Order: sequence, then C-alpha cells, then structure tokens
Amino acid sequence: MLFSLKNDRTLLSFSQRGPSNMFNFKGQVVAITGASSGLGAQMAKAFAERGANVVLMARRLERLQALAEELKAKGTDPLAVALDVTKDDSIQNSLDAIMKKYGKVDVLINNAGGAKDGPLWEMTNEAWDFTINLDLTSVFKMTRAYCRVMKDAGYGRIINIASMYGLLGTNQSNTGYHASKAGVVNFTRAAAAELAPYGVTVNVICPGYFETELTTDTLNTNEFQQYMDGVVPLKRYGKEGELNSGAIFLAAKESSYVTGVALPIDGGWSAIK
Repeated sequence: MLFSLKNDRTLLSFSQRGPSNMFNFKGQVVAITGASSGLGAQMAKAFAERGANVVLMARRLERLQALAEELKAKGTDPLAVALDVTKDDSIQNSLDAIMKKYGKVDVLINNAGGAKDGPLWEMTNEAWDFTINLDLTSVFKMTRAYCRVMKDAGYGRIINIASMYGLLGTNQSNTGYHASKAGVVNFTRAAAAELAPYGVTVNVICPGYFETELTTDTLNTNEFQQYMDGVVPLKRYGKEGELNSGAIFLAAKESSYVTGVALPIDGGWSAIK
C-alpha cells in the first residue's frame, strides 16, 4: 500500500507539469552540423518549432542563411555559421561564434557526413581517408571542442548521426562508410561513459534510408522499392520528419537518464538482420 501511495504521488508530480512542458526547448541552443539540407535541415525545423535557438552549420553558408530566415519566422533566434567539420580552426571558430551570441550550447548534433564508395579491392587510400575523416574523425573533433563548454556548464546533450550500417554489414561496396559509422557508434558509448559525471549525455541515432533531396531519385524507383520489400519490415524508406522525434527525445532535458544508446530508426531493418 505504501508503494502504491508513493507511486501515485510520483504520477501526480508528472501530471502537474502538464504535457505542454515536455520536450520544450525554449531558450536552449541546439547546434546542428550538415544543416544546409536533408536530415540536418529537417531536424533544425523541428527544434525551432519547439522554441530552440538553432545554430545551422555547414559549408554552404548561403543555404544556411536562407534557412535561418525561415526559422526566424517561427519566433526563434537562429544563427548560420560556415563550418568545415574536418578542420580544427573552423570548428573552434564555430564554437566561438556560438558563445559570443548565446554564451552557451545545450545540444550538439553531429550530422555532417559523406563517403567515397567503391569495391574494397579498388578503394584508394584517398577514398578511405576522406570517408573516415568526414564521418568519424569529425565527430571526435566536434565532440572534443563542444564538450569542453558543456562540461564546464555541467549540462549537455550530444547526438551523433551514424547509420544502420554502423550496426550491421551489407554487400553495398562501401566498406569505409561501414567502418566509419561503426566507429561512431562505439565512440558514442565511450564518450557517454566519460562525460556522464559532468551532466553530459552522448547518444547515437542509426538511420536507415531516408528521403532527402539527394536520395529521392534513387529511392523512388521500382528496383529500390523491391529492395525495401525484402529487407525492411515496414517495406518502405523513411519519410521527411520521421527522424525528428528520435533527435528531440535524446536532446530533451527529460532524457537525463539516457546515455550511450544506439537508436536505430530504420523501419525495423536492423531488427531482422
């Protein structure tokens, strides 16, 4: 009976907060790399809709600035920053710009990435190095710089965007990409353990195929749909916005007990492999 009473009080305390207070990012600073298009731009809009001041970071500054104007209309105060995630000085400049404007950074989403693919027996050193530097080393460099500010503040949320290919192997002729994304997954676990005492959580999202401006032509073919029918339980690719809920959950203050997690958002692909 005593347990039941305590449990009721706990439920009451949550209900008194009201559902509108959950996942509210008003006043928080959310920095997103690779934000000029695709999943990065989609997440930026989702966080802005919840009140966040979003820092849009990528190499194409003009596209960031256009998106920033769109987000201002939502009543937030966005910032567009040119960033090359492979260069130390560019990373530090981005952090300096954020600190100058806001004085803090609450959430970092390491979303930038890319690859030079091809059969393993034909892959050059340059292609391998390009992929590892852009997809794995950049996550280390961004996290290293930004976690210092979070560590000092005693609070932070870091979300890395890997891939389902970081969890399973396929014969897609992109070994470097597989290796880099698997590295991001285990880097996330190690960073989560190291930063936990400082109030900083680190998690990773592992997406399946998602429709973006770069993938839509490939995804919307009969051949690809047949592929989805065979490997994805939901028998389709991810639609615009379907990744956002995972990012919002992991970035929320309410998710303070969630760290070191690899969250597949892939229609069940990794569940049957």
